[in-house]
Amino acid sequence: MMNEKLIVTLENGVKRITFNQPEKRNSVDAEMTEKLFDAMREAANDGTRVIILTGAGSSFCAGADLAARTAGEIAEHDVTSYLRDVVNPTILVMRSLGVPIIARVHGHAVGIGANFALAADMIVASEDALFGQVFVKIGLMPDGGGTFFLPHLVGYQKAFELTSLGDIIDAREAEKLGFVNKVVPFGELDAEVEKLAARFIGLPRIVLEKIKGGLNQNLHAALAEALEFEAVNQDECFHSEDFIEGITAFMQKRKAVFNQNSKNASA
Repeated sequence: MMNEKLIVTLENGVKRITFNQPEKRNSVDAEMTEKLFDAMREAANDGTRVIILTGAGSSFCAGADLAARTAGEIAEHDVTSYLRDVVNPTILVMRSLGVPIIARVHGHAVGIGANFALAADMIVASEDALFGQVFVKIGLMPDGGGTFFLPHLVGYQKAFELTSLGDIIDAREAEKLGFVNKVVPFGELDAEVEKLAARFIGLPRIVLEKIKGGLNQNLHAALAEALEFEAVNQDECFHSEDFIEGITAFMQKRKAVFNQNSKNASA
């Protein structure tokens, strides 16, 4: 199955899902996320034994495709409904699906792209991979489960650092922090992912399903609550003047200057 923004193939039990906007470093829009949800959900019944999630071109996924929105579209956009109806169900189905998901990460995995990778069961990254919760740089908070995954993986203090400062870290640092399983040279990335997928294919499906279910059962409710918190509070951030400044600065390729009104008010 193919469309211009997402490629989904299924062969010998391996479903490959590829973000396919390489000219935008695979930034995702609602259409792509809806297709991703469908592909994940269908994996429960279409013979999929393992999923490989990756991106075309030079990056895994560089976050949400926000650049196309005008100021008017931003003002009218219902972020809470979008996250509740599109993004959050996708994250939840990835964690509830009884099939291993491998994120094959190269280049940028930032913003929602980083959190799609974190929602997978394993991350195999090339040495050139870059991870970042960069939301704050354009005046947003993390969504896509970032506020849930990171504290569980790296602890509160490091999670706060990564989300509040928005620094991008390389694959080796991500491996040290514990959320990347393996880092290999880019030339070895496909072979490493294929080898891992073959190992999963050779294991009993019902056992993998129960292992994944067992590991996630106590976390599922907390993940859902975190996603709902993000959905409600991201909307407030999205409609703030700081976000307008952040996205404008991004488009103009300059550093954003936040809190301008509060500075003027205190002057």
